[in-house]
Formats: sequence, C-alpha cells, structure tokens
Amino acid sequence: MTTLSEIYSFRAVGDRLGTAGQPTQRQFSMIREAGFAVIINLALPTSDNALPNEGSVVTGLGMFYIHIPVDFKTPNTQDFRAFCRVMEAFSDRPVFVHCAANMRVSAFVFLYRVLRQGVPMSEAECDLHAIWRPDEVWSQFIQSQLTSNEPVA
Repeated sequence: MTTLSEIYSFRAVGDRLGTAGQPTQRQFSMIREAGFAVIINLALPTSDNALPNEGSVVTGLGMFYIHIPVDFKTPNTQDFRAFCRVMEAFSDRPVFVHCAANMRVSAFVFLYRVLRQGVPMSEAECDLHAIWRPDEVWSQFIQSQLTSNEPVA
C-alpha cells in the first residue's frame, strides 16, 4: 500500500480498510490495484476537489461505489447507521473510505471500530488523532454515539 501514501491524508487501518481525503481520478486506479473492491464516499458532492463523475469512474474500474453524503457541520446518527450497514454488507471485501480531508471518515471509522468491532477505544483513538482532533461539533457527535443506548443498525 505504499503507493497509496500519496493520496491526501491516507491512512491504512489494518490490511482491509483504507481511509483518505479526496482521491484524484488517477488515484482511484491505484486504489483498485492495491486490492480494494469497495469505495465509500462520505463527502458532499460540493466538497473541495470532488469528482463530479466519481461513481462512474469507480464502477468503471470494477469496484463498488457507495455515496453517503455527510454534512461536516451537522453529522447525524442516520448517516452513521447507513455507514455501518454498508461496512457490514461488505465486511468480506477490502474497503476504501474517503471524504474531502479524512475527518468525517476518521470519526465514523473510529465509532464503527469501537461500537461494532470491539476495538479498544485507545487503539481506535490513535488512528483518529493521527488525522485530527475533532472539533466541538464532532466531539459531541462522537460522544453521543458512544453513550447512546440505541442499537447502531
């Protein structure tokens, strides 16, 4: 996966999950060559550097494409639940998740790992904090998900 390090804010989380900011069209080919089969995009279509034809680029390369647009200013439980359902549906395949800067993604992946995979919080926090320290909005969202008694799915 060393070639993937040129993708903005790339981070490997184990050998079957990659996260990053917005890849370029050329970088999607590199992602496929690295063995990823699924692309999940959490960015809004209006995000900086968004590819207007990203879905067709990804599916044209033979990968699955799922777009869950998450508003950076107002993350919500419904979007996180949709993300969890997609992650579980493709749990047998290598998944690459991106947004504009890997901030939305790192928060969702942190929560998914802790709440659904039982990864210790301290371990999952290392990957989250390697990308950013969530601001007040995202810290509150993360805390609300961690303390929620509702099932995630």
